[in-house]
Order: sequence, then structure tokens, then C-alpha cells
Amino acid sequence: MRKIYMFDTTLRDGEQSPGVNLNTREKLEIAYQLEKLNIDRIEAGFPAASPGDLAAVNAVARAIKNSTIIGLSRSRTQDIDAVREALQGAEDPCIHIFLATSPIHRKYKLKMEKDQVLETAQAALRYARQYFSKIEFSCEDAGRTEIDFLCEMTAMAIREGASVVNIPDTVGYLYPYEYGNIFKTLKERVPGIEKIQLSAHCHDDLGMATANSLAAILGGADQIEGTINGIGERAGNTALEEVAMALETRSEFFGAKTSLELSEIARTSSLISRLTGMVVPGNKAIVGANAFAHESGIHQDGMLKEKTTYEIMSPETIGLKESKLVLGKHSGRHAFRERLIELGYKLNDERLNEAFAKFKVLADKKKDVTDQDLHALLQEKLVDTPEAYQLQAIYVSYGNESTPSAKVRILTADGKTLEREAEGNGSVDAIYNAIDLATGETVTLSDYSIKSISYGKDAQGEVHVVMTQDEHIVQGRGVSTDILEASARAYVDALNRLIEKKAIQKL
Repeated sequence: MRKIYMFDTTLRDGEQSPGVNLNTREKLEIAYQLEKLNIDRIEAGFPAASPGDLAAVNAVARAIKNSTIIGLSRSRTQDIDAVREALQGAEDPCIHIFLATSPIHRKYKLKMEKDQVLETAQAALRYARQYFSKIEFSCEDAGRTEIDFLCEMTAMAIREGASVVNIPDTVGYLYPYEYGNIFKTLKERVPGIEKIQLSAHCHDDLGMATANSLAAILGGADQIEGTINGIGERAGNTALEEVAMALETRSEFFGAKTSLELSEIARTSSLISRLTGMVVPGNKAIVGANAFAHESGIHQDGMLKEKTTYEIMSPETIGLKESKLVLGKHSGRHAFRERLIELGYKLNDERLNEAFAKFKVLADKKKDVTDQDLHALLQEKLVDTPEAYQLQAIYVSYGNESTPSAKVRILTADGKTLEREAEGNGSVDAIYNAIDLATGETVTLSDYSIKSISYGKDAQGEVHVVMTQDEHIVQGRGVSTDILEASARAYVDALNRLIEKKAIQKL
């Protein structure tokens, strides 16, 4: 079986999804989970983009020991220097240098001729080779680059010491046969191609990112780049979990597989969905809520007789449990701890006590506490944003023949209690107006979404908000069995992130 390396860019390309803004703590939380998933290579960010991104990449580089940590760089010495600084302390560092090669990019973006593009990339690779033993080079928009020039660029990258050459379909333009054939051609025509790995990086603009990635493997690609849940710029990237399960399920066809710890897929997907606020569609392959659900009577009958009639994969493979045994208000600390361990959480005594207390509060509100509830409870607790404001209480008055009003009580970091009351177009608007008055912050709410975490009339709701203030964009999350409380918690969480972000900028 040929091994296919998995290159995860959730922390870089994934964060470019509109409305997603991860802080360092969240990036570390994701990176640790990607390490558990056994991702080979983690692209932690674009260090030259901002001091904050550089610091976050460095934090990931120092924390992760079992995956190669990668920093993205344009073909500029200052970018390469930023990656050098960001990857200090990394166990296994790698730089990823890119330059556009297609005619449209050369003409309109770079304003360069072919020879200038080649020389610029060559100079960048030579400079990087002084400091890095592992270098990946990407021909941006390779899918729309002339094949002869692509061969020339690949050959140059090999001569200049690149260990991986990436052939991205940057705008999701190609179809599988076309894309796979590029890899076959490079394998046939480029001298020294056997010395390096070829990588595929596909976008999903036409809905073919996974199909194109699999075609690339058939064409000779050694590495697949993508994100968990397929998040990313525009329509997103290749969903790595889809490629991994395609290779696992059809290993006899592809003759290749990954080294991923497949049982960590569901948990990784859930974590990233929560931290980014990007909801996984119910019909999403592999990790969607309906991926292993069967409603049709014919399907149910077949499943009862033999599961493989309608399931080509088992939910257990990706870490889902079919058991519906749940915890409730009479459950003790020991049972709670053991259930968390089964779900992959190992907490010290202090964090366990905090989580257990919160579980008891939730259990008093809900008849049953599901695994999804526990994930939500733990994720909300583990992302430790400094709290400039803490929501203590909300009071809402609503009637369909009166103007909704809300009163909030907020505790500040220095122990002061703030109380304000306001009206609004609805209950949530009234709550947010009252919070604005209490905190004195002027913000714009640019996105608000609600989703159910578990099932039944007492299901927990998760609210995700995105707010802006000047050039700052932040997100917040709140979870509760009461959607108005969840809305308030999400808004206060976003305000705390905003204050933290502004404080970091001043340093």
C-alpha cells in the first residue's frame, strides 16, 4: 500500500473562510487535535500576514511534536525571514513558498514574464535553503498554467532543493481526468521527479475538490492538502476526512491509504465546527449529522437485516458511537470522569471540578445529557478567553403587542457590577442593546446563527455571532438550553475576544 501524506491547512487556508478568526488558544486546541488525528503536516499559518499570526504559528510550532509544522511564505526574503522566526523551536519545521505561474496571474497580478517568474522563485528557494532542510514549493494556479512551463518550474524547484512540489487547482477550475493527467505528465517529463513528492491542493468552486484530489492520487500524487470539514477560501478546500475515508473504503482500487487515526475524525470535525462557527451541513459526507442516518423504511429494513446493504462505512470507524446511553442529574463524578475519558478528554482535578459543576447545572435543566452536550460543555470551558465581562443575569420582557425589553447584569474583571436596560426590535436585539449600554462598546453585528447541539424539546442551542469594530472582526459562541441566554453568552464572549484582540494589538 502506497502511503499518501496528509497536509492540513485548516489553521491557514481554513481560517481564511469569511467570518472565521481563531485566537492562539483556539489554534493550539485545533493543532493538538490534528496531532491526535495523526496528520503528517500541519500548515499553522502565514507568519508575514501579521504579528499575531506569527506568534500563533510559533506557539503551535513549539507545542506540536509529532507532525511537521509548516509556515506559508510568498517568494520574498521578508516572508521567509518571518517563517524562520515563527518556526523557532519546532521539532520538524518546513517552509511552504509559493508563486503564481498561470498566464492570467502573470499578466494581471505579478506583471511578470515567464523568465521573471522562474528567476523570482529560484531566488526565494535558494535563500530559504540556507535555513530550511524541508521546503515545499507551490505553483499557484498550476491548473491554468501551460504544461510546458509547469514542467520547467517543477524541474527548477527540484534543482533548488524543494522536497515537495505542490500543483494546486487554486480556483477549483479543473475536472478529475484533466487534473490527474497533469501529475502523470510531470512524472513522465520532469527529470529528478522521483526525488521529491508531488502534492495536490484543490478548491471546491465547482464541487470537485475531493474527486480531483483522488484523481491526483491515481496520477501519482504523494500528498493531499486540504482542511477538516472542507472549510476555506470561497467554496472551501478538499475535505481531508473525505479523501481518507475514500482511500480506506476503496483501498483495493486506489492501492493507497493514509496514516490517519480514523477514529478521531468525528471529534476533530466537531471541534473545528465549534471553534470556527462553521456549521457542518447535515448531508455532508462522512461527518454530517445524517451521514449514518436512515429514515426510509426500505433502508431501515435492509439495515436491520445487514448493515452493509446501505452503509459502506461504519460510524465506529470515524469515532461515532451508536450507543445512546446518556448521563443525567443523578450521575456522579466518577461516571462523569469516565465518560469524558471515553470521549477523549483528560482533565486535571481543577478543570474536572469546574466541568462537573457546569454539567450538574445543565443536568438540572435537561432530562438527558448527550455526548454532543458534553462536547459543547467541554469546548466552551476549554477555550479560555480572558473575561473582561461576565454575564451574570438577563431579564427579558416580551409580548407580541408590546416592545421587547431586556435588562442585563454584567460583572467586570475588576469586580464591578453593571446593570442596564434597553428595548429592541426583538428579544435578542433588546439584550444586545442592553449589553452595549452596559459595556460602552460600539460594535456591528455582522452574523448571527443558531443550531441545535442535541435532540428533543430540551436540546441545548448554540449561538454563533460575528461582530466588527473598526478593522477588528471577532466571533463568539454561547451554549444553553435557553436560546436567549445562549445569545447573550455568545455576544459577551465576542466582546471579550474583541477586548483581548485590541490589547494584543497595543503590545
